[in-house]
Amino acid sequence: MSNTLSNLIPTMYAALNVVSREMVGFIPAVARHSGAERAALNQDVLVPVVGAGVSGDNTPGVTPPDTGDQDVGNVSIKMTKSRHRAIRWNGEQTLGMQNAGTLGSTIQQQFEQAFRELANEIETDLAGAYKFASRAYGTAGTTPFGTAGDLTDFAGVQQILDENGAPVGDRHLVIGSAGMFNIRGKQSGLFKANEAGTDELLRKGTLTEVEGLGLHNSGQVLAHTKGTGASYQTNLLAGYAAGDTALAVDTGTGTVLSGDIATFTGDANKYVVGTALSAGSLALNKPGLRAALANDVAMAVGNNYRANLAFHRNAIVLATRAPALPDGGDSAVDTYMITDSVTGLVFEIALYKQYLQNVIHVRLAWGWQAIKSEHIAVLLG
Repeated sequence: MSNTLSNLIPTMYAALNVVSREMVGFIPAVARHSGAERAALNQDVLVPVVGAGVSGDNTPGVTPPDTGDQDVGNVSIKMTKSRHRAIRWNGEQTLGMQNAGTLGSTIQQQFEQAFRELANEIETDLAGAYKFASRAYGTAGTTPFGTAGDLTDFAGVQQILDENGAPVGDRHLVIGSAGMFNIRGKQSGLFKANEAGTDELLRKGTLTEVEGLGLHNSGQVLAHTKGTGASYQTNLLAGYAAGDTALAVDTGTGTVLSGDIATFTGDANKYVVGTALSAGSLALNKPGLRAALANDVAMAVGNNYRANLAFHRNAIVLATRAPALPDGGDSAVDTYMITDSVTGLVFEIALYKQYLQNVIHVRLAWGWQAIKSEHIAVLLG
């Protein structure tokens, strides 16, 4: 193994090209704030968020109007993980693999696995954003897109995003392998070139945009196991108004968990519980109730489901950094930053010289946050 990382750069990029084109759906779909600067575990990183501006009247005059100032906010994201994957070789192993002519291909595969494991861990973290979704569409326990020629699952989550005021562009839908099976096997209209306008799905299986949703496939879509709650009723004499999120309930038994789907008699909406039931109270995610809710209305907890997710890109933010180092650095003899052009992730590669062996660390620190529940919807599976 070389004394520096220079000779391994082509191998690292070759490995990254393989991994970045696998079934990673959330990472390329969410807003990313990635860079080569460092961050410590549990450090807060501020990510700028630009809100809507203010329009002005066009009034003829000698000078242009004094407009254009805008407050740029930010969201604080805690770097909750700092992880690495180690690749270690001693002299005897290196010499043996060189003599066999397999050293280069083996090291490339090791890098592939390192990038894959870190990316999958990030992907799994982002998949947890379903617990921050506003509402859900579909049938729990039933894989979406199961009826040939029926695209109402796309329309259902789009309706939720529309009603909640999500920007029209840059919306995405991340689904698991079962949903993709139904799309590829039953939704023939999507891969008929004369109807879809492209033969990408037919010829290459390439994912595309459908009804304004960028379609992504992820191997890390999560399964939610519901709480045991049953027979609860709303508990407020004055009732609740549209937009309320905090609810008191009584008479029932069992748990109501974050991520559970709550429905109320007389209301067809499927609300996602944000804050689990505690001391008789729970909270729905924003924007809350779609209609007024009276006292003593029965609440039902939906079944277990797989959480396919539709969202606007800026509703979920991923921040990544290189791990923190002490003043003066550590014992690494060489480091290199490698950027994945597909996901935007920036990995740090560090080489450590040890006694009769070398070890390479592929490492990354990251954190994420769902910052706009209104612009996230669950497609039940």
